[in-house]
Amino acid sequence: MNDDAPDAGVVITAASSLTDFQPLNAAEAKVVAELRSGDFERLGDGLRPEWDDPARIVRAEFIRFLILGGDEGSRLHEKGLRLSGARVTGKLDLEGCRIPRDIGLKDCRFDAPPVLRSAIIDNLFLDGSALPGFQADGLEARGGLSLRGAVVTGEVRLRGARIGGNFEADGATIDAPDEVAFDADGLEARGGVLLRGSDIRGGINLSGARLDADVNAVGARIERPGGVALNCDGIAARGDLALRGATIAGEVRVVGADFGGDFDCTSATLAQPGGYALRLNRATIDGAFFLRQGASVQGILDLTATVIGAIDDDQASWPQTGELLLNRCRYGAFIGGPVDAASRLDWLARQVPERWKEDFWPQPYEQLSTVLREMGHDEDATAVLIAKERLQRRARRARAKNRALRFALAVIDGVLAVTLRYGRKPLYALVWLMIFWAVGVIVFELGERYSALKPNSAVVLRSLEWTMCNLEQTDSRFMPTAGQVIAGRALPGQTQLACFLSQPEASSYPEFNPWMFSLDALLPVMEIGQKEYWRPDPSKPKGTFILNYYYLQSVVGWALSLLAVAGFSGLVKSK
Repeated sequence: MNDDAPDAGVVITAASSLTDFQPLNAAEAKVVAELRSGDFERLGDGLRPEWDDPARIVRAEFIRFLILGGDEGSRLHEKGLRLSGARVTGKLDLEGCRIPRDIGLKDCRFDAPPVLRSAIIDNLFLDGSALPGFQADGLEARGGLSLRGAVVTGEVRLRGARIGGNFEADGATIDAPDEVAFDADGLEARGGVLLRGSDIRGGINLSGARLDADVNAVGARIERPGGVALNCDGIAARGDLALRGATIAGEVRVVGADFGGDFDCTSATLAQPGGYALRLNRATIDGAFFLRQGASVQGILDLTATVIGAIDDDQASWPQTGELLLNRCRYGAFIGGPVDAASRLDWLARQVPERWKEDFWPQPYEQLSTVLREMGHDEDATAVLIAKERLQRRARRARAKNRALRFALAVIDGVLAVTLRYGRKPLYALVWLMIFWAVGVIVFELGERYSALKPNSAVVLRSLEWTMCNLEQTDSRFMPTAGQVIAGRALPGQTQLACFLSQPEASSYPEFNPWMFSLDALLPVMEIGQKEYWRPDPSKPKGTFILNYYYLQSVVGWALSLLAVAGFSGLVKSK
């Protein structure tokens, strides 16, 4: 073979035969000699060359000639082209070409970005290769496209490409700071996008992609601080979005997306301080959303209007107060993390509607209550609704511009909070009724002890049995009704009530019962008969206090009865 190889900068065009590339250099001659074997051809040690080695230089136009079929003396094996350890000089331009065989250029170093725009190929393997970029917008691959372990110092472009298998860039390094390092807008693939363990400096754009499998960036590192690091807007994937253990500096944007599997942020670090760390808006996640095991969200976690099958999280992974958005988010269950009301209310409290010029969002509380109730945590569900009522009413009071109206609302809300828990626990009214009943028993028994009660009958009050008991037996009084002076009936130190009850004429009068009298005064719809025969006497010691309490208990009874009815009917609940 002639040792005078053509200069690497020479571009040979429209080559139709192997003679157009003569004289071949040593590496090219070796490739031609092994073409028909179909073996994986290695130049040197087969590893990616790090220096200029004349024994490894292969012209891009020569590779293109072979890929497109060569001539009679340089036909490819049916397995296609397999070459590793080459230094590819010039531009490998396959734009618009139809290539019926696999292309394997592994561990090669390219001087210029390979161009496969609108090309039709089978499989393309660039594993371990070093490329200054890769341009394949509109590419159609019947199989897969692999850049595993590749080092790319420019953009990888696959906008509108169609792939019959996976796009694989596991362990790859793509370095295009301040740009979209991997642009696959509108990509269609029967497989998925695999970026496991990759290191990408620059953004990833998968917006509008249609995938039959996962977007898998487990353990990846993606850096685009201040910008969109991972854009999955409008993506439709039948599998997962897996970010387990990933470290992403920049916004993860998933708006209007649809994933048939899980969204897994287990142990992931998502960082965009002062901005959106994860913007999962109006998306549908059929599986679960995982945020656990040391996951960190430094920035806003926005789940607005997203539908999620289930949530598996832990408290340590929740974002800071003011950096959580859950309004109109719907989810089916908690499959991990706390399910008690106190913890989940702390979760909801990390929302700060005022930051977004809103006063309150009721839907997150209603959604949480529904989920807890469906999981069998009825008491926790009710506690969430009570917290929702309290916050919603506080927001309503804050909106009231009239001070008097705010005060009136505060009083009403306070009464409803204490008596009915805002209508969420109407049985509380019965508890209060029982409390007032018991207090009434004590008060009215005190009234009986101090004889601060009197018959509630005009006939009895005008009778001699009652009036003359107000005088001791040593005293007397002229009674106009009898027309004579009549002596008193009370024994020394005996009260009027005790004297009256000791009269034979009073034996037929209903006996005073403090239990029934308290109940009769408290329940307006019941007629036990005690109020009909007895009432407090303000002229006696403690009588004024007992009479005032009697009025209070009657009013409280009416109020609690009405509140209980309103509570059970749902009239006091916020809509």
